[in-house]
Amino acid sequence: MPVENFKPIPVVPASRSRVMWAIRCFLDLQLCTIVEHLQPAMAQLRGRMLDIGAGQSPWKEYLPGGCVYQGLDVQDAAEFGMSTRDDIAYYDGTVMPFPAGAFDSAICIEVMEHVPDPEAFLAEVARVLKPGAPLLLSVPWSARRHHVPHDYHRFTREQLAALLVRHGFAHIDIRERGNDVGVIANKLLVLAIRMLRPSTWPRGIWSLPLGVLVAAWAVLMVVAFHVSQRLGAGGVEDPLGYFVRATRANDPAS
Repeated sequence: MPVENFKPIPVVPASRSRVMWAIRCFLDLQLCTIVEHLQPAMAQLRGRMLDIGAGQSPWKEYLPGGCVYQGLDVQDAAEFGMSTRDDIAYYDGTVMPFPAGAFDSAICIEVMEHVPDPEAFLAEVARVLKPGAPLLLSVPWSARRHHVPHDYHRFTREQLAALLVRHGFAHIDIRERGNDVGVIANKLLVLAIRMLRPSTWPRGIWSLPLGVLVAAWAVLMVVAFHVSQRLGAGGVEDPLGYFVRATRANDPAS
């Protein structure tokens, strides 16, 4: 089985350290673009919300006052670097432990790529949502394999739309997260980290000096990405990922 030498760092609530959160959002472009879309969307939620694949519940702080938070994650969440929490229910990844129509909204952030059967998964999401309930969904597109061996899919926007329609969702709005400048910056950051952490010292003789140069180039590209986002520049045919807003229809597909 392939070894994952550079594992993802779990996302924790911003309130733990505002400074570290700001630094991470500057460098972690996947996280940066998720927050850009998710935070304003969550501000509109009401009632009881389900956080599917909750991890360390980093998004709970974005809920408006009066909302009730319920997290959900798989029983083997520790394999993804997560610790257990009291506000999260744990299940086997098949039937969600809630009655039909239990929630007024749901979020599912960077989870579906790790789900072996997206069809069955979305059917369950639709089941536990009330008719008219909003779903906020994010998936990566240009991202390295992560959480190996539980990385199964990369979804196009066309796949996402078709999946959601089949499982009873309507008013589907899919937006690109980031652009091709961000993709290049992300790849350079990962390359720099790998070169600055040589597996052997003989290899480090050449990889460390080159790694410093690549790291400087990567930081310049990160800055270029943030500028391109402000200016609305950069191509979106190869984004970092997709952010989806959808509504559970009154008559979900069977």
